[in-house]
Amino acid sequence: MDVDAPRRYGLLLAAAFVSLAVQGIVPPGNAQQLFVTALAGLMLYLAFRAAELSPRLIRGAAALGIVAMVTAVVRVAGGDAGEGTARAINAALCALGPPALAVGIMRELRSARQVRIQAVMGVLALYRLLGMLFGFIYGAVDRFGGDPFFLGGQATTVSNCLYFSFTTLTTVGYGDFAARSDLGHTLAVMEALIGQIYLVTIVSLIVSNLGRPARRNQEG
Repeated sequence: MDVDAPRRYGLLLAAAFVSLAVQGIVPPGNAQQLFVTALAGLMLYLAFRAAELSPRLIRGAAALGIVAMVTAVVRVAGGDAGEGTARAINAALCALGPPALAVGIMRELRSARQVRIQAVMGVLALYRLLGMLFGFIYGAVDRFGGDPFFLGGQATTVSNCLYFSFTTLTTVGYGDFAARSDLGHTLAVMEALIGQIYLVTIVSLIVSNLGRPARRNQEG
């Protein structure tokens, strides 16, 4: 990792924070869809760049983001905003970020032989992307599944999906939203397991070893 890695991870975390704010606060509509898609493409590019993947893959990530944005603009301009399609596209963009970050973090740990601040920022960015990924998936399932995703027919707005996703990922489970179908239950269980295991293993291990050099076998 070069010296710009902390800055790039910082940009990724900032983009994720802005995306969370937009999805949670801005009323649903064409403008929100366009902005969220643009941020999803930007986060994919920043994830690939922070992980220091090959230039070809980084250019591919940028191209995917541009294609997604152009598709969103065309749909909005044609009067067919298609929330289901928009959420599916955003989910696809978010799905590619965590594997790239995992590769980059492992590469950073092997090369530095100690846990540095960029590794901490990387695992936190990955965690946020996972929460947004499941939020987009829940919204897409609602739009394409035919029946309401939430029990009781509660509105599957972008804000509600994001709220349900992160309360599930963090295993807070306030209980004000619940999945209705077997598919929804399965996705929620998967997210809860991923979130719990990730926090108590990866994040806790990285944070507790911040700044500590890796153990080396003593020679002789």
